[in-house]
Amino acid sequence: MEGVLAGVGHATSLTLAISFTLCVSFDLLFPDHAMYEAWQKLLPGFEWISWKSFFLGLIEAYGYGWFFALIWVPIYNFVVLRGGQEKHSDG
Repeated sequence: MEGVLAGVGHATSLTLAISFTLCVSFDLLFPDHAMYEAWQKLLPGFEWISWKSFFLGLIEAYGYGWFFALIWVPIYNFVVLRGGQEKHSDG
């Protein structure tokens, strides 16, 4: 299970970190369509924009990915194992 958890944790965390970076880049390129207010609500301490705030947001986005994985993987494994046991008990 540790291998699956690590894989899901890193993959989800990197997805959120990349999404955060793309959104910040988008906001800098198109300030009239900025989305940074959403990040301010989701990421404690994030402000628009300084290097310190950007890296804080990046770390928090990565952390949210691990938070998701630590909840999702055990629930998924429980559901899959339970489903497998039900199939074997019917047969």
